[in-house]
Amino acid sequence: MDSPTGAYVSGSGKAGLVLAGGGARAAYQVGVLKAIREMLPDPRKNPFPIICGTSAGAVNAGALAVNCDDFGHAVDRLLDVWHGFEPRHVYRADFPGVFANSARWFAGFLFGAILKNRRISLLDNRPLESLLSRYLDFSRIDRNIAAGALDAVSITCSGYTSGQSCSFFQAADHFEGWKRSQRIGIKTKINVAHLMASSASPFLFPAYHLNREFFGDGSMRQIAPVSPALHLGADRVVVVGTARIRSDTPERTRGDLYPTLAQVAGHVMTSIFLDSLAVDLERLERINKTVSCVPPDALRKMGLTLHHVDVLVLTPSEPLDAIAVKHVANLPWAIRFLLRSVGAMRRGGANLASYLLFEHGYCNELIQLGYHDTLKRREEVESFIAGGLSIVPGAFSRTVKFLSPVAEQAAAAKGIDG
Repeated sequence: MDSPTGAYVSGSGKAGLVLAGGGARAAYQVGVLKAIREMLPDPRKNPFPIICGTSAGAVNAGALAVNCDDFGHAVDRLLDVWHGFEPRHVYRADFPGVFANSARWFAGFLFGAILKNRRISLLDNRPLESLLSRYLDFSRIDRNIAAGALDAVSITCSGYTSGQSCSFFQAADHFEGWKRSQRIGIKTKINVAHLMASSASPFLFPAYHLNREFFGDGSMRQIAPVSPALHLGADRVVVVGTARIRSDTPERTRGDLYPTLAQVAGHVMTSIFLDSLAVDLERLERINKTVSCVPPDALRKMGLTLHHVDVLVLTPSEPLDAIAVKHVANLPWAIRFLLRSVGAMRRGGANLASYLLFEHGYCNELIQLGYHDTLKRREEVESFIAGGLSIVPGAFSRTVKFLSPVAEQAAAAKGIDG
């Protein structure tokens, strides 16, 4: 029997995987990975030699990198954890823990000038740190790189002092760091602290100290989410988001009620996790169009290293906040009380709850949604990963292909299906 170690060899270059942030919404990514595993000729071979993660996506990315010598097994490990997730596995959900942490959080607002250098956050996420430390052996990353199962793994965090978006990456010796405006790549050994820092949502979870400063959620100030994969050598990228990315202009709706704190917080969270990804994808598409219009010789004479990059974007076909409404009552009563106080238990505040709902019913429904969304585009995904031309007519008419069944159905109804 052949050894499972090694990366999947495609017909064209290397594929990168970018896992975006979104708290509990990252369960959707596990469903997507489950479907991709079923599409591979050999599910043991890793189809993504370059793995990049941000926020909750960093946790999934780290788990894949540790176990990518057998991709199928890595996905099984993720499924085992996400299928059984409960809030207490991620943050303290008992009344003493919630009350103590909330008291420290409010005290920080009132006496911030006095309570210096204290770990202050609304929730205590040390249970997640303990879970990751038990399940992930980060020494395996070096072994996977040496065996050829992985080229690089990148975890992006946001520095509170420098204001920079820092992509910490572990890779083979020939890879070097990079420096751009407000974003840098730092070569290091990935460990649990990088995953915790990247997933430390502002206000909700505490910052983590790495190198010379404290870091928080990697989605903050991340102006180019796809960039780390490109710096690490990917020539085509699969992006798995946790919210629908709309290429059309949504209809304006009337809202006469003053927004609750939960609505405002949910709006901020969506801005952090989604907006920069959508803008980066639009920028990449414009660059691809520009490159296609300029002869390669002219690019070389101008000293430009631009090249064409195909991107496949997989996002939920349904609004995840609507799914969260059905499960929010299953949260522990102490968390429900906390969320109710800011209006997150009502439909208008469900967006905030959808990021914190590490509850097995909600996570399992998102896994199933990601699985079925991806299977609906099986031919496109298989062709994209293999690096060949899609057998689906017009599948790559856009460089950046948005895998949203709802969007495609709407386009078909208008007679403009691509």
